[in-house]
Amino acid sequence: MLNTALTIVLDEHRSMAAVTHGLRFLVREMREKGLEPDSRLLWAMLYYIDTFPQKLHHPKEEAYLFRRVKMRTREADAAILKLEEQHRAGVEHVKALEMSLGKYQAGAPGGREEFMAAAERFADEIAMHMALEENVLIPIAKRHLLPEDWSEIARAFGENGDPRFGAEPDHEYRALFSRIVNLAPPPIGVGPAPTAA
Repeated sequence: MLNTALTIVLDEHRSMAAVTHGLRFLVREMREKGLEPDSRLLWAMLYYIDTFPQKLHHPKEEAYLFRRVKMRTREADAAILKLEEQHRAGVEHVKALEMSLGKYQAGAPGGREEFMAAAERFADEIAMHMALEENVLIPIAKRHLLPEDWSEIARAFGENGDPRFGAEPDHEYRALFSRIVNLAPPPIGVGPAPTAA
């Protein structure tokens, strides 16, 4: 069950990383080439970032993975505290990112630059957050958790499904992830190339 649980958690990380990588790529195209990305794509990405991690992934990390690690060892206490703080802060960071996108699309002075900076900051935060989980917390979990811990974690995360591959019950997230891929230009998706400003 250890492999099943970790596979699901890491696959969800890859899905989130794919979306934030796509966001970073679009911002780089805006900055370096003056391109204007599809607003539907940007809002779909932000909606995905706001809903899948916040409503499914992070709550289950805290309720199952973090809780089980805390039951077995104190070794991860500092990392878990930091991760939980990042989960809480992430809610506000997503709201700030959405506000900056709204300002940019409304034509507010400096809105474009504010959005690009907020998007890059957010992508950096997500990357650091996942690195802390994968490089610190998960190795500690592997050392201390028992088979029954991994079984509970696998069951809980298995209910999420994988937004990339269509596991139930999260068909809403699968459809949203597919929409992002279909709207995003190559090389991050299969949609049309962006147009210059």
